[in-house]
Amino acid sequence: MNSPFRMVAEAQSAIVYVRPVMVADLPEDLREQIGDIETVYSVHRPDGERLALVRDRSMAFSLARQHDLAPVSAH
Repeated sequence: MNSPFRMVAEAQSAIVYVRPVMVADLPEDLREQIGDIETVYSVHRPDGERLALVRDRSMAFSLARQHDLAPVSAH
């Protein structure tokens, strides 16, 4: 049976990506604020816009979920 299937438009994606970032790769002003930590975690949108930098991975996931976002790991 061939029946046409009508697609429903999807809502804007609530996915955000969490990935480790080497503090040494960040601008100097951020490095000074972060202190002696070597790695922080970035929460960013699919288009690459950084939403937050946090101390650890679990905090990044919690932060995203608190804002009704769906975090996934990016390497």
